[in-house]
Amino acid sequence: MVGHDLSPPPRPEGCELCGRAAPLTRHHLIPRALHGKARYRRRFDRAERLTAILWLCHACHKHIHAVLGERELAEHYRSREALLAHPEVRAFVEWLATKPAGFKPKKAARRR
Repeated sequence: MVGHDLSPPPRPEGCELCGRAAPLTRHHLIPRALHGKARYRRRFDRAERLTAILWLCHACHKHIHAVLGERELAEHYRSREALLAHPEVRAFVEWLATKPAGFKPKKAARRR
């Protein structure tokens, strides 16, 4: 029996949303807080829960969690494309992409 590769995707040169070169963090597309919940254990196997990751700069990562709740992320925003389809996330990413690598936004958005 061949085991699943549980390593995250390779770290890119820049943020997978805004493209800026910055220190990157792992964003679990299925939030880690939900990994132990029966509903998510039934829907997603262990390998998917652990390896469905985007590499994001701190600003993009912080903004996503300020705008979207964990269950909302797991249910509707489990891909780069889905995140970019969210109007608030897309607007922030487009704005941030024009800023230099060291730029840090002053204030994050708030969840509705």
